[in-house]
Amino acid sequence: MKRRIAIATIFALFVGLIASPVDATEPCPAGLVEGKRITVLIEGDGPDVVLIPGLSSPRSVWDATADRLKSSHRLHRVQIRGFGDAAGVNAEGPVLGSTMRELADYIDDCITDRGRAAPAIIGHSMGGLTGLMIAARAPDEVARLMIVDALPFIGTLFNPAATAESTKPQAEQMAAMMRAQYGHPVPTTPVTDPGPASMAASMSNSAAGRTAIAGWMRQADPRVTAQVLYDVMTTDMRGELGAVAAPVTLLYAQDDALMTPERAKAAFEPQYAGLVRFSAHMVPGSRHFIMLDQPAAFARAIDAFLAE
Repeated sequence: MKRRIAIATIFALFVGLIASPVDATEPCPAGLVEGKRITVLIEGDGPDVVLIPGLSSPRSVWDATADRLKSSHRLHRVQIRGFGDAAGVNAEGPVLGSTMRELADYIDDCITDRGRAAPAIIGHSMGGLTGLMIAARAPDEVARLMIVDALPFIGTLFNPAATAESTKPQAEQMAAMMRAQYGHPVPTTPVTDPGPASMAASMSNSAAGRTAIAGWMRQADPRVTAQVLYDVMTTDMRGELGAVAAPVTLLYAQDDALMTPERAKAAFEPQYAGLVRFSAHMVPGSRHFIMLDQPAAFARAIDAFLAE
């Protein structure tokens, strides 16, 4: 009898080991996932979509998009620590590379390693660069990528002949100016439109957009903003575009007050020449935050991208 019990126990353990991958197919539960450098809010049901915000932006930049998509998609809304919450480990040292690796690991742990298809990634600004880094360095974790108003190397906007190395002095200077704001009291008065001559105005041409951006900038930790800005300015992904297998869609802004359509196209599209599968779409009448300035056009572009 004892021998029969022992054999039965071993058999049960063996079956359990075989069955464990089935349990692993269960997706990460809805709610907030706490990471070291990021947090991710999971909501909705359906194919997986990862939404990455840009510099100083919290996940709420995707609120309107999430409201539309969460009935048909499982959304993973990323937020970098320091952009809307406490900075944690992001308060010191490089941020972008470590964040990219942590997000790639999250996608593996919570999506692809659970037996689900690789997600679509939509990233705005720094989020678009982050998505491009994942697509090049962890290609199995990306089914398709939409980059919203971002470049593989932002330095060319300042100087067409710029390199990551030549951009470092300017990046260090800009980062130092931002970092110096740390410790100053954060205003408690309601956020209002800072006006068409403000920094926010370079990123949105609407009063509501400028107000939202001003509020996000107010709440962002200057140390994290400074470091991520430096990281972005000194990251050049052009040499890695050949490693990107996923189809890439670029959505970029154009506002007559800032740049003609011809100049906007010349500034953005040629930088992605190394991609195998690439499409680009200009959004007229918009500045950097396309989702705020042209929400209807932005929604149509996302719907078309996810339907591919």
